[in-house]
Amino acid sequence: MDDVTPAERTAEPAGKAEKIVRTCLYEGYLLWPYRRSALKNTKRWTFGGVFPRSCADTLGEPHRMRTQVLLETGGRPADRTEVAVRVRFLHVVDRGVVRQGPDGPEVVDELTVDGERHLAWQEATEREVSVPVRLDTVLGRTVRTPVAVPAGSDREPVLDASGRTAGALVRRWNALSGTVEIGAEPVADGVFRLTVRVENTTPCPAPDPVDRGAREAACTYAFVSTHTVLHSRTGRFVSLLDPPGRLREAVSACENQGTWPVLVDDDTGTDTDGTGDGGEGGDGDGDGASGTGDGSFARTVLSSPVTLYDFPEVAPESPGDLFDGTEIDRLLILGVMSLTEEEKREARACDPRAREILDRCAGLGPDELLALHGTIREFRPVREEA
Repeated sequence: MDDVTPAERTAEPAGKAEKIVRTCLYEGYLLWPYRRSALKNTKRWTFGGVFPRSCADTLGEPHRMRTQVLLETGGRPADRTEVAVRVRFLHVVDRGVVRQGPDGPEVVDELTVDGERHLAWQEATEREVSVPVRLDTVLGRTVRTPVAVPAGSDREPVLDASGRTAGALVRRWNALSGTVEIGAEPVADGVFRLTVRVENTTPCPAPDPVDRGAREAACTYAFVSTHTVLHSRTGRFVSLLDPPGRLREAVSACENQGTWPVLVDDDTGTDTDGTGDGGEGGDGDGDGASGTGDGSFARTVLSSPVTLYDFPEVAPESPGDLFDGTEIDRLLILGVMSLTEEEKREARACDPRAREILDRCAGLGPDELLALHGTIREFRPVREEA
């Protein structure tokens, strides 16, 4: 059994894993045509929400998310098996607009300075809680880590061509609080069920059950688009979709609430158990995913409210985030390029990420656009029917 340094044991997934995690985190953040006035963007933050316990039942929303997966240690003792757990979510930020009037700052819905519009709306910022744990410290017990994000604000001045302050964008966010709980239990020789619970305990004003805007107001107190990423350099996770036969019963006993764990290719190609093939093989598809040598196992799991298959990937031809993974990049980009100038001005005024999308699409060349029309990844032999 090889020695692994503490840094290697808890090293975070990189490459393709991080790319798919970020893509899922921002799924639905802002939908084409990327304008505040678009009907589909009047109801945002629609999935992966973990709401404050005090108001979740009234809104019909969950206050807890639970991930359960199986971790195989390959004979390594529990005190030498470590897992890096990361809980990532979006924190809704209210963006207001103020204009510098003759009597001081005035709150307005929009501000135009030298032809550039700025609209009041909502944005979001990423939050993350990282918890490295050693397996023996969570066996038969629960380790709790607090989620504590203080309230805050930020002021971005809006200057005119002469450098004079014409107004400002004022961003405010509420405090968030909660817990991340991690526990484990043995289910077979060298196999453990790992449980990660995320709970929101943020104080929240009582919502009016008949107010149609109550949920949107409560989103500013919620963990939005909540995802959990688990990574181990000294163990390997078992597929819940295609487990080896000996572990199917244990997999069927895993209970996931509001989330769907899948294996992710962490692009490390590292074998850490010294066997050269990632340990016991023959039960999976043998595609060598994540250096384990078996498609039923991987070093990284993404637990997402977005339903995925094992080993999802972002197409290499994709030029960047478009926030709408249910659509084809080519169609979205052509849709962006077909927006009128007025629609583009509104989109730019709504959100800095929308502005990035518009600039990126406008800068695509003919070869980059052509690459979006489809690529053959592999050829498979045609099977003759008997």
